Amino acid sequence: MAAHARARYNRRMRLSFPPPRALLAHALLIAPALIILLAALWWAGRAAGTPLGPQQQVITANPKAGVHTRLENEVEPWKIKRTLEMAREMGAPWIVEYFPWAFSQPRPGRYDWAHADLVVDHANRQGLTLIARLGLVPDWARPKDTITTHLDPEHYPDFAAYAGAFAAHFSGRVRYIILWNEPNLSLEWGYRPPDAVAYTDLICQAAAAIRAADPTIVILVAALAPTLGDPTGDLGVSDLEFLQAMYAAGAASCFDALAAHSYGLTFPPDDPPDPAVINFRRVELLRQIMLEQGDGAKPIHITEAGWNDHPRWTRAVRPAQRIRYTLAAYDLALTWPWLDSLAMWAFRYPWPENNLRDYYTFVTPDLQPKPIYLETQQHLRP
Repeated sequence: MAAHARARYNRRMRLSFPPPRALLAHALLIAPALIILLAALWWAGRAAGTPLGPQQQVITANPKAGVHTRLENEVEPWKIKRTLEMAREMGAPWIVEYFPWAFSQPRPGRYDWAHADLVVDHANRQGLTLIARLGLVPDWARPKDTITTHLDPEHYPDFAAYAGAFAAHFSGRVRYIILWNEPNLSLEWGYRPPDAVAYTDLICQAAAAIRAADPTIVILVAALAPTLGDPTGDLGVSDLEFLQAMYAAGAASCFDALAAHSYGLTFPPDDPPDPAVINFRRVELLRQIMLEQGDGAKPIHITEAGWNDHPRWTRAVRPAQRIRYTLAAYDLALTWPWLDSLAMWAFRYPWPENNLRDYYTFVTPDLQPKPIYLETQQHLRP
């Protein structure tokens, strides 16, 4: 090829094909979208490969027994299904599950219910009654460099809109919704001093949206952390004081049932309630406040409870004690007419936490039942 012809050919090739740097830049632009597309296709394929199966029902001697399942971070559909099967097979008709706002609404005006649908549909197919806890603030609804429990009043309507959208989407499939979690702790209130008046404002806005979407849904006020508080109230406020402050702020009209956390620590389940002690029966003191406020017709759901059997934690018990206390607590729940359900924390985590939290579980991450699961199953099944 003549030199001038070869030069013209090379110019045409440069015009037809971008240089390597341009190709790299273009690839970097399309890579995120391609990754998202491939991930969506993978998830759809895995979900499609995990059929719901036939309708089941829970066979149990204790209609109030439940567990807190923690499936929000479980990415394998078959493990979601198997976890819920194991809850049914243990004889627990109730589950509490977390549905993070940030997961379902990554951007304003856009909802993604794929994972939530999977959990709800499998729970219903297993015959379980699901209590949905809503929380976890997305990046777009909070100031930069704040934690995911930080929500300012100008974004309360956004949370309310999410709660209403959740209620509308799951109408007929989810009957119970909890609004937020432990707002009497600074950690759960965006590292700010807990504020019962502000929390009441938040739940009242969310309750209005839920009732507009589906008036049959039972709205639960957030379970308060069982704590004596700290002297300043900056880190935490006593659950008893916080509930009284909520009533004073007008919260009664904004919820239908009370969620509660009731950990036993080192005390047996029949240890008597005492305002100066954190034990399982502390929930009775919350019930007394409800009665004093003329709100005794509303039930309570214990959405977290239990004992820990870590070998070196000073607030843990021995594994055999944990089993005895857990079974006794389930039995005690049957004697409380004002209690509708008791969900033990926590049924299973998707992977090891590598800390004391692992010693609350009933099932290992690889879906092997622990002794407490087998003993509870024998106790709950008729």
